[in-house]
Parts: sequence; structure tokens; C-alpha cells
Amino acid sequence: MALARTCKIMFTSGLLGLAVACGVPAAHEGTAALGAGGSPAGAGASASQAGNDLKFGADHRFPSGLTLSVGSPTSFRPSPSAYPQSPRGAAFDVELTNDGSTTYKLSGLTVTATVAGAAVKQVVDTTQGFTGITDAGKDVLPGRSVHLTLAFAVPQEQTQLRLQLRPSATEPTAVTYCGPA
Repeated sequence: MALARTCKIMFTSGLLGLAVACGVPAAHEGTAALGAGGSPAGAGASASQAGNDLKFGADHRFPSGLTLSVGSPTSFRPSPSAYPQSPRGAAFDVELTNDGSTTYKLSGLTVTATVAGAAVKQVVDTTQGFTGITDAGKDVLPGRSVHLTLAFAVPQEQTQLRLQLRPSATEPTAVTYCGPA
């Protein structure tokens, strides 16, 4: 019983530290995985990395040799045909480079986004070219790169956004970017 309570306390304090580190007012974090709305993508892993959040534009190299870089968000107004409808969207350029020795399967990439601790949905707006991960079945050979542009629904006013990327469901670590969007 004491072990379960200790785990709850550690998890809650980790989430609280995560909220404070990113400057968001809530201590609860939701997730919204691409392609599988609402599936949790390692919320516990993000809490352990709160002190290691990266600013948009920074590179992160995983032990497997995979390097991710997420550019600064670009604000846009979703078109009438966009889903979901939102007053504003934030688009991100993601560069994925396979510097490892094995082929990387792009279908393993999970991206989640939160604003003020609440999950935000990916915006699909084909009119403006925001189609998500269209080449999910693509293999990225060693030494090769792939460029993705992803967009998420955000409030009209500028806000702090957390973007978490995990190369695969079996990857024990994820990288979290945090900043204004």
C-alpha cells in the first residue's frame, strides 16, 4: 500500500514539476497521438524529462542514432475545410534524420501536443498542405532524412505548447519541446 502511494506521489510531483518547468498553469497532462486520437503516448516519460524540455529549433539525438529537430511554430488560420475547426493553428517543420545503423520505420513515430496540460488535436488541412504523416509506411534508410510538417489546433491567443515526439512505442525515451505558439 505504501509503494502505491509513493508511486502516486512521485507521478503527481513529476507532473507538477512538468507544468512549472513549461510555465503552464495545470498539473494534469493529456495526450493526443497522431493517427490514433486519445491514445496515451508515455505520459510518464514526459514527466521524467520535464527538466530536459528543448526549445523549438533544437536537435535531439536518440541512442538509436535517430535525430529529430522541430522548428519554431508558424501560426496560421485553418481553412473552412480543415478538421478540426479551430480559431488558429500552429504548424511545425520536423526533420528526422537516421544516423543509426538500421532502417527506421516512420510508422513508429508518435507526436503528441498539449496546451495548459490539455491535449490538442492535430489539424488536417489539405488546402494548406497540412496532411499529417502521409508516408507512414516509409522506411528511412541509414544516412537518409525525411521532412514532415505537422499542425495542431491552438487557442486564438499565444500560448505555451508542449510537443512530445517518441520514435516508436518500444522506445523508452521521448523528447519534449516547449515554447510559445
